[in-house]
Amino acid sequence: MRSIITTDGQYSEPSVEEILRLIAAPDSNGFWLDIERPDDSDYSLLLDGFRFHPLTVEDVRQANQRPKMDEFPGYCFTVLFTAELAGDRLIFREHHLYLAGSRLVTIHHEREPALEELRRRIRASPDLTRNDSEFLHYLVFSELVESLFPVLEELDETIDQLEDAIVERPTNRLVGRITGLKHSVSDVRRILGAQRDVFQRLLTSSFDHVGNMHADSGAGETSLYWRDIYDHLIRQYEQVDSLRDLLTGSMDVYLSTVSNRLNTTMKQLTVIASLFLPLTFITGFFGMNFGYMVTNISTGPGALAAGISLMVLTTLLQLYLFHRRGWI
Repeated sequence: MRSIITTDGQYSEPSVEEILRLIAAPDSNGFWLDIERPDDSDYSLLLDGFRFHPLTVEDVRQANQRPKMDEFPGYCFTVLFTAELAGDRLIFREHHLYLAGSRLVTIHHEREPALEELRRRIRASPDLTRNDSEFLHYLVFSELVESLFPVLEELDETIDQLEDAIVERPTNRLVGRITGLKHSVSDVRRILGAQRDVFQRLLTSSFDHVGNMHADSGAGETSLYWRDIYDHLIRQYEQVDSLRDLLTGSMDVYLSTVSNRLNTTMKQLTVIASLFLPLTFITGFFGMNFGYMVTNISTGPGALAAGISLMVLTTLLQLYLFHRRGWI
């Protein structure tokens, strides 16, 4: 599936031949070409129409890259990632972007809701592009980067719910969830770190073929766009660090809760054992089969009542002492 949005906000779904004519037109406006689920004709378009380097097209085919930016004569090739949360697992989607002057080409092998939403907004309000190719490119990059904010918020809510479940009823299953979430947070932190470096290069380097870092006014405007996206990535990276700290705290809460419950259980068992200890002593002492005790201790009802009363009083005294000390 191919779609084009021009600098003036016009939307179309062109064929390969129409794109080739648009590329060949010397006075054509800037545009954003988005290719979803590319096929062989799309790869030929990248190689023969745009004349992008075969190594980059091979990267698009394999779709197993890391976030990066490579410079080539006349354009730069960038790889960015978006993500969505499925349960406790993050699913990442790889995007390949060619930035060549006033033209931007994005390729992805899966449906991307963020780009669909951006196309819908531009079709509803064509003036959103400001008739500026650089601002159109900024909208695309910004939409991909900002799509991670809802995912991080959802991760934050999941961790909060996990902490509540730990306090209420800690189980071994929750430990597995904490471990899985820590792996997911580590993955997104690694990707955000690399994407932050990409935009840092865009912000601080000079690309003659893109024309976005010269001393003229247009270059200054573009650097402001990259700086805005870079600030968003810094916020996301800091938020991921906070999530990692929360997960570490959740594990500490789990261990503390389990330890406290174990201490409570041991205290209860100790109280029960302490209650029976004097009773066992009394019954064991008077139950010894020595002749003297058998012949001199009365076996009447009064002796039985006295023995039972002694055991009850001993138990009540222990319960009182335990209560005073706060054990029960």
